[in-house]
Amino acid sequence: MEAFFFGYQAFTAKADEMLARRGLSRVHQRILFFIARHPGLSVSELLGYLGVSKQALSIPLRQLMEMHLTQSVTAEDDKRKRLLGLTAEGAKLERALRREQVKLLQRAFDESGKHAVDGWMAVNKALSGTGHAAE
Repeated sequence: MEAFFFGYQAFTAKADEMLARRGLSRVHQRILFFIARHPGLSVSELLGYLGVSKQALSIPLRQLMEMHLTQSVTAEDDKRKRLLGLTAEGAKLERALRREQVKLLQRAFDESGKHAVDGWMAVNKALSGTGHAAE
């Protein structure tokens, strides 16, 4: 548990610092991350990925929109549905956050070797409920 705690702390430290400079937090990073992975997703789809209530998403999503990091457009097939995307500035921020975390993981993966990485992937998939096999 201690290794997991300190590993997660190291994984999030640089991103937390970058977010804090903008008055943002980890929840904002999660929103940016999923919108970057799934451009044009609906608010309800984002809620599903994040596993939070609409009320919990409302304020941070609004903050990202007010900061011109995300945008919302009306779906052509259903005018009641809003589709989310990143602005150029939002995409730049999301890439910078991800880049720092990928560098840290790559360094750890290089040090640990393929067998350890495969095991780590299997553990993470088991924790998330997405299966046991590493990709």
